[in-house]
Amino acid sequence: MDKFAQKRYLILMGVGIIAILLMICIGLTYGEMKLSLIDVISTLFHTSNDPSYTVVIFQFRLPRIVLGLLIGISLGIAGTVVQSLTRNPLADPGILGINAGAGMFIVLFMFLLRDQIDLTGNLAIMLMPLFGIAGGLLSALLIFLLAKDQNGLNPQRLILVGIAITTGFSAITLYASLKMDPQDFEKAASWLSGSLNSANWLFVISLLPWMMILLPWLLYQTRLLDVMRLGDHTLLSLGIPLRQKRTILMFISVGLVASGVAVSGSIGFVGLIAPHMATQLVGLAHRRALPLSGVIGALLVLIADFIGRTLFSPAQLPVGIVLSIIGAPYFVWLLSRRRKV
Repeated sequence: MDKFAQKRYLILMGVGIIAILLMICIGLTYGEMKLSLIDVISTLFHTSNDPSYTVVIFQFRLPRIVLGLLIGISLGIAGTVVQSLTRNPLADPGILGINAGAGMFIVLFMFLLRDQIDLTGNLAIMLMPLFGIAGGLLSALLIFLLAKDQNGLNPQRLILVGIAITTGFSAITLYASLKMDPQDFEKAASWLSGSLNSANWLFVISLLPWMMILLPWLLYQTRLLDVMRLGDHTLLSLGIPLRQKRTILMFISVGLVASGVAVSGSIGFVGLIAPHMATQLVGLAHRRALPLSGVIGALLVLIADFIGRTLFSPAQLPVGIVLSIIGAPYFVWLLSRRRKV
């Protein structure tokens, strides 16, 4: 049975990676300026003599695709970890308020330091992930404190607390953004909707260190995550330091989500849809579910971004809005399905 599951997993991973490569090719060729695949390849290998192709691919399309790929992987894997820690398949970093906490701190950063730091400069872009992680951690801490009961973390209360935290933080974020001048407000509004429109290589560089540190650590903890799906009493009887392990795993997940939010804004539902699809396809074993969640998350973001920038051209619909249009019905379907069960 395990050999069959492993074979199924390898096939699905192969299909997912091929689909991602296909979306990368489509993303590089289609847009306001249509390019042939030969044009793209020649530009990538610096054999093209047309400077406009170089600008379009290396300054606009490629950094946007790479950033979407990294964010999708981060959100998909972080969503799987959050669902395992809370033992709730409806849990999602966005629904739980982690995105809202990170977003609030980023907007406060933009509002309070707009006169001291150039918000489009290198320093601001490198500092934003730190503020995003601080906001995400604050949100996670409040959620864990308020969602506890006598038996530990209450999965049912978790979503209600997350909605309350999201509402409160979003109100603060809106108030701060309304106090900005029109130019900064436009930047904040675009960022809050979850957009890759301003993607550049500096955003990619600011996100990469967090992923290179945090992702391998989570992938190394797959056995611990499998055990975390058991009840608190069972874990304590096995001698596992529950609070310490859960806190560390949640910190790593929040770091992944918040660092992505810092450079792209609030992109929701990836952390809900990708883990659910992965576990349905390959089961609950994290050594298979985590990588597949990352692949599905990346594919979702790339597809949503491509739809947002081509279907409504010349206008560009933020990827966060496209994913919300897809994710909201999916979330309602999940709720109705759980109610039937």
